[in-house]
Amino acid sequence: MTQTPKKLFIKTYGCQMNVYDSERMAEALGASGYVTTQTADDADMVLLNTCHIREKAAEKVYSDLGRLRPLKDAKPDLKIGVAGCVAQAEGEEILNRMPLVDLVVGPQSYHRLPQMERAVGQGGRAVDTDFPEDDKFEALKSRPKARRGPTAFLTVQEGCDKFCAFCVVPYTRGAEVSRPAARIVSEARNLVEAGVREITLLGQNVNAWHGDLDGAEGGLAALVGQLAQIDGLERIRYTTSHPNDMDEALIAAHGHEAKLMPYLHLPVQSGSDRILKAMNRKHTAEQYLRLIERIRAARPDILLTSDFIVGFPGETDEDFEATMDLVREVRYGSAFSFKYSPRPGTPAAERKTQVPVEAMDARLQRLQALLGEQQRAAQEAMVGRETTVLFEKPGRMPGQMVGKSEHLFAVHAQAPETMRGEIARVRITASGPNSLSGELIG
Repeated sequence: MTQTPKKLFIKTYGCQMNVYDSERMAEALGASGYVTTQTADDADMVLLNTCHIREKAAEKVYSDLGRLRPLKDAKPDLKIGVAGCVAQAEGEEILNRMPLVDLVVGPQSYHRLPQMERAVGQGGRAVDTDFPEDDKFEALKSRPKARRGPTAFLTVQEGCDKFCAFCVVPYTRGAEVSRPAARIVSEARNLVEAGVREITLLGQNVNAWHGDLDGAEGGLAALVGQLAQIDGLERIRYTTSHPNDMDEALIAAHGHEAKLMPYLHLPVQSGSDRILKAMNRKHTAEQYLRLIERIRAARPDILLTSDFIVGFPGETDEDFEATMDLVREVRYGSAFSFKYSPRPGTPAAERKTQVPVEAMDARLQRLQALLGEQQRAAQEAMVGRETTVLFEKPGRMPGQMVGKSEHLFAVHAQAPETMRGEIARVRITASGPNSLSGELIG
């Protein structure tokens, strides 16, 4: 008699690395008989894969758990788990506050989910927020060869040794660790065989990756070079980078490696040297600007994006104006910008010189207005130009397909659904609020 598969629902919060982790958690639990479902209502197990970057992240998770209570009441055998960075930070406190939760697993321990699930099935509750010596990637089975979409994420590096004063990542993800090159290349080959044509390499500081490549130590540029040799892999991207790990080999790779896309997310956080020092960023605004010059010399058409924090403790009007000056000089294609919010356990959270909310609001509005102008200018500059687009899915309009350009702009064009997974030349005809319109060439 065939056993009915158990259903797993995963809600993923936050970054692309969590998207990747959720996929691997689903694969790990697949060995225990689980298949994924799109709704919690018919699930046998619900996992919340959490992120601790945004403001009041833990409270949002507790709110979501509260909304699951009626489901648990109606279905007592339902297993509920919390994974990811909030799980790492809160640990057993989650079980204390939310008795409906059965298991809590940190981002470095999710390869142990099958054992934890079995323990819960035997009537226990399970917590694993260690930084285990065994490598989770070594413990996980090879990825299944089922057909996939044309793009995929691939984690190559985890953790952070930078200890920026505002950031919880070193405490929730641990020290910087690079995955072995051979395993990365093998996983990339499997993805390409499953239909993937573009891979985005992931890491908290992805450009800090280093490892053995053909018997010699190498950095991310060398890894990109190896991946570029995979037939069928047409595009390579990477995120997120730290300015201090942007070495000359990687800069040069943007100029000579055709498969490395002309797009770079390079967070700076502030344009004020005083604030950068207070953030423990270990670079100055001038060093960042000179780095941008070298990158653009290697690849003049590269599109740059960044992250900014407004209202970091002690930030003055002069500090903020320095950020505005840096943004004007760099000219970004887009950027993420946020008001500072304290993260428990980080050095900045203990500082007394917190900026008034009204001042943060006003500064953020000004910064986002400037960044919005730059994004519109970058998109409008594409009108009339030709670019290549990797089509990913049908658009909202009949007969329309949507994909990403080399510069990661969303582009929609009239095209048959058979173009899914194909790279085609497109002439850009119009720019919208967050996307471009175009027409196929030829």
